[in-house]
Amino acid sequence: MRDTDTAPADLVVGTFSDDPPWLVVPAELRWRIGLDRVRARTRAEVPELVRRRAVPPLGRLVSTARHLGVPVAVWAAGDRRRGRPVSRAGLSRRLRRAAERLGPTYIKLAQIISAGEGLFPEELVSELKRCRDRVPAESWDDVRTVVEEELGLPISDVFASFEQTPLAAASIAQVHAATLVSGEQVVVKVQRPQVAGLVRRDLAIMSWLAPALVGRIPVASLANPPALVELFADTISEELDFRLEAENMLDVARMLADLGQRQFVVPRPHPELVTRRLLVMERLSGFAFDDVSGMHGAGIDTEAVVRAGMIAFLEGAMLRGIFHGDLHGGNLFVQPDGRTALLDYGITGRLDEPRRLAFLRLLMASITNDVHTQLGALRDLGALPADADLDAVIVDLRLDQAAVDPTTMTGDELVAELRRLVKALLGYGARLPKELMLFVKNLVFLDGAIATLAPDLDLFAEITGVATHFATAHGERLSRDIGLATDALEVDLAGVKASFGVAPETEGLTYRELQERRDLIRSRLGERAAGERSRGRRRRRPPG
Repeated sequence: MRDTDTAPADLVVGTFSDDPPWLVVPAELRWRIGLDRVRARTRAEVPELVRRRAVPPLGRLVSTARHLGVPVAVWAAGDRRRGRPVSRAGLSRRLRRAAERLGPTYIKLAQIISAGEGLFPEELVSELKRCRDRVPAESWDDVRTVVEEELGLPISDVFASFEQTPLAAASIAQVHAATLVSGEQVVVKVQRPQVAGLVRRDLAIMSWLAPALVGRIPVASLANPPALVELFADTISEELDFRLEAENMLDVARMLADLGQRQFVVPRPHPELVTRRLLVMERLSGFAFDDVSGMHGAGIDTEAVVRAGMIAFLEGAMLRGIFHGDLHGGNLFVQPDGRTALLDYGITGRLDEPRRLAFLRLLMASITNDVHTQLGALRDLGALPADADLDAVIVDLRLDQAAVDPTTMTGDELVAELRRLVKALLGYGARLPKELMLFVKNLVFLDGAIATLAPDLDLFAEITGVATHFATAHGERLSRDIGLATDALEVDLAGVKASFGVAPETEGLTYRELQERRDLIRSRLGERAAGERSRGRRRRRPPG
C-alpha cells in the first residue's frame, strides 16, 4: 500500500484501491440522497411480498406447476424408488432444470441454496451449483436499451467502448467491461429487463407454497421454508435497486477501514453513474480464488489470505453488525499484492443491535465452551423458541456428555444418531433464522476456502488465535457489550473438538486431516445406503 502522504484521500472512508479512477466523497454522491428512506421502504414491503394470499397469481402458478410439478411427479414414479442417493440425485437434477426454465427468480433461489453446504442435501447443493454459471445472457439490444433508459443518453455519449459479451450473466443482472469517454476502465452491472415484476409474482407463488413444506421433511423443517422465502424476499428486493448495492459497497468499505482491515479492496462505485437498474464501478483484477498455484507463484501467502478473511468476517458481523452476505469464489479474487477484492454486494448481512450482541455472545461462548450461553445466544437469534428450556435441550442433545468420535461409528449408527438429533431439534421447534442462515452459509464458504488455500492450517491454533485477537484488539468493547473480562478469558476448545468429533486430548487438527475424517464418514454412509438398495432389490425379486 502507498505511503500515507501519497495515498488516495478516500482511503479514510473505505478500503479502496491505491490507484483510483476517481475519488469517493460520500457527501457529494447525489445518488445517495434519500437512500435511507428507499431502504426502509423496500424492507417495509417485504411482509406484503411474502404474505400468503388465498389465491396466488394464477398464470404464473400454472407455469410453475408445469415446470416444477411435472418433473417432481416423474421423479416420484421413478428415481424415488431406487434408494436415497439415486433418489436425491434425480430430484436435484430435475429441480435444477426446472429452475433454469422458470427463470431469474428461481435461478437466484437455486444459487442461494447452492451456497448452503451443510444446510441442504449434498446432492441438491452440488446440482444447483451449476446454476451459478449457466444463466443465459440478455441480448445486446435489451442491454443497450436498459443502459440508455437509465442514463437518458445514447450509450456512445458515456462510454468510449462497451463489450457486448458480458463478463458474467447472473440471475438478476449481468456485468460488462467498458471504458468511459473520459478513459477510465469500468465494470457495468445492468439489470435484466422486466425482472422486477417477475420477481414479485414468483415471491407470491413461493410464499403461498412455503408453509405447506413445514414439517414435511426434516431438512425443510430445519431450513424453515417460510423463513427462507422471507430471506430471499429481503435480499432480492434490495438487489433490484442498484443504488442500495452501491451504498452497501460504501458501508462495507467503511467498516473494513474502521477496523483496520486493509487486506481487502472494495471497488469504488461511480460518483454519478449509479441508478436503480445500472451500476458503474471501478474495474479490478487479480487471481481467481482457486488459483492456488498462481498465487504461490506470485509469492502470496494463501494461509494469510484465509486468516484475514475469517477475522474480517467475524469482526464485521459481531462488532459492526454488517458483513458481505454472499461469499463464494465468483465474488472475490486475490490481487498480486495479496489483498482480496470483494465484489457483488447485492446480499449484505445487517444485524440490529440485539442480534449483533447475540452473535458476539455465541462466538465467545464457543471459544470458552460455555454451552448454556451458546444455546441462549441461538435462542436470542430465533433458532430456538423464546421459551425453550435450555437445560432440557442440553440433556436431550447430550451436550453434557463426552462426544463420540463419528469415525468409530458404523453407517447404521451414524444414521441413527443423525435422526435422533433431528428429532430432538424438531421437538424443540428449532429453526434456522435468516440472519443465521447467511452467517452459516459464509462460514461454509470459508471452510471450503481453507480446504483450497490452506489445507495444512492447524484449525485449533487458528481458533485460539482468533480468540486472542478479539481479546487483545477488542477487549474494552467485549467488556462493554457482553460483560466479558478479557483478562480472565480462558480458551477451552473442548466444545470445538467435540463438534469435530475428536478426543479432548487431541492437540492439533489440520483441514486435510479433518477432510479425511469427513470422507470416511461419507464413505460409511454411502456403504449403508448401498446396503439398503441391495436389500430392497432382494425384497422386490419374485420368488423362485
